[in-house]
Amino acid sequence: MDTPRTVLAALVVCAALTACAAPATDPTSPGSTGAPMTSAPDPSVSPTDPLDPVDPRPSKGTSAGATTTLTGTVEQGVEPNCLLLDGHLLVGAPRGSVKAGARVSVTGHAQPGLMTTCQQGTPFVVESVRPA
Repeated sequence: MDTPRTVLAALVVCAALTACAAPATDPTSPGSTGAPMTSAPDPSVSPTDPLDPVDPRPSKGTSAGATTTLTGTVEQGVEPNCLLLDGHLLVGAPRGSVKAGARVSVTGHAQPGLMTTCQQGTPFVVESVRPA
């Protein structure tokens, strides 16, 4: 008499384990297709494409891609290893050449679509650094 109950309990447990073993994935989530994630936007996507998640407009009057020099005091961002200068996130600066509190001039270009782990500032790709 206990055999049907045992079989039923085993079937319920197997069904529950099967559901846990294959979690549903959202096809719109990044990386769900197995394709590698990139750090720069796809250049084949038009800036006027309504599906483009990147805002192509630069911030604080800096033209995207135009070489610019920023001068000021470097500030520590809210995330570790994130340094800001005049509202721009400094990306690619040589280690040790830029530290929080240092007054520097950096030359480079804004790249608003660049994906970073820092939660603030417009990404600014640094080409050169010198003390100010």
